[in-house]
Amino acid sequence: MPDLTETIAVAAPASVLYDLVSDLPRMGEWSPECTGVTWNSRTPGPAVGARFVGRNRSGFVRWPTQGRVLEADPGRRFSFEIFFGPLQVALWSYDFTVTDGGCEVTESWTDRRPLVLSLPMNTIVGDRVKINQHGIRTTLERLKAAAES
Repeated sequence: MPDLTETIAVAAPASVLYDLVSDLPRMGEWSPECTGVTWNSRTPGPAVGARFVGRNRSGFVRWPTQGRVLEADPGRRFSFEIFFGPLQVALWSYDFTVTDGGCEVTESWTDRRPLVLSLPMNTIVGDRVKINQHGIRTTLERLKAAAES
């Protein structure tokens, strides 16, 4: 079960939202924490198994992450796992549901950090639940604005 999930209605086709979300190098446009993503040249995405490096910031703290696409089902679902070094720390997913007026986009985050690291990591980069709750809401609002414009 995800630790956080939020849904927003968007007056645009699910395929449009999928294209925005799965274009991970653009994630810095939507996310308040991710400042950019670069696909691995050997496994460019957005395809299952594609790998990437993410650049993130929270306040004055900046850090890289590594990721791998788990699901890439156009117009339906896009998900990826995030690693910090050798540790799996998160699972992110986006689900798209067609509606009469466009679609609903659901963003979910599952905390995969080992419990022993959660407290020290929260001390350095802030409370993940609070930060990600705000981040998910902001990301969805920005995606909606981009898709509807």
